[in-house]
Amino acid sequence: MLRTRVIPVLLLRGQGLVKTIKFQDPTYVGDPINAVRIFNDKEVDELVFLDITATIEKHPPQFELIQDIATECFMPFGYGGGIHDIETASKILKMGSEKVVFNSAAVNLDLIKQAAETFGNQSVVVSIDAKHVGRDKYEVFTHSGTLNIKKDPVQFAQDVEAAGAGEILLNSIDRDGTMKGYDLILLTNITSVVNIPVVAVGGAGMLQHFKDAVKDGGASAVAAGSMFVFHGPHRAVLINYPTQEDLKEYLV
Repeated sequence: MLRTRVIPVLLLRGQGLVKTIKFQDPTYVGDPINAVRIFNDKEVDELVFLDITATIEKHPPQFELIQDIATECFMPFGYGGGIHDIETASKILKMGSEKVVFNSAAVNLDLIKQAAETFGNQSVVVSIDAKHVGRDKYEVFTHSGTLNIKKDPVQFAQDVEAAGAGEILLNSIDRDGTMKGYDLILLTNITSVVNIPVVAVGGAGMLQHFKDAVKDGGASAVAAGSMFVFHGPHRAVLINYPTQEDLKEYLV
């Protein structure tokens, strides 16, 4: 039996990698191709690249960089950012990306449906960025967390599943970069109403958080950013990944 997937989520800003805290204050953490090579050596399960400025700055995906990633990457990877039509998604998949990740464009459910029908739902991921807007209320934000679209994430998750999405990447804006653990309430709210895999992201800082997300939150896979690019209390930049032995201790 394969254990739960553990996925580094890498944020692209221009040609470099950055990491944010609560979607703010991006810190440069290195070169994406160098990171891919390190993760190759560490036998990472899967990678996700998100271009966090593509939508805000209205530029298309960085096709040359995607091609370089595909050439270097030994493991499956997904790519999101600036994908607003089927032609762009098709080009990215043909370059070697296993999945396309829709975020801001996912409000167009017809696009999700068309993508699922064209490529198969296993290739279509919807990234949902959710944030507290009241004590017990969450809403979905797009455009790298800058635009509140006034949608309940539970209903939105059901909508994108019905449209044909094969997987949801669920990100807690409030927990992003804090390394204090996933928002298990948000996670459970989503996993309890959909049947497609939900990947938890936003807040992981230790292996126990992975276990909590799967056991208590119902996540099908776990993802993290800061945990894989920082080391120690002073957040020194160091690309890292748990050993297979450590992962097996916490995940099945």
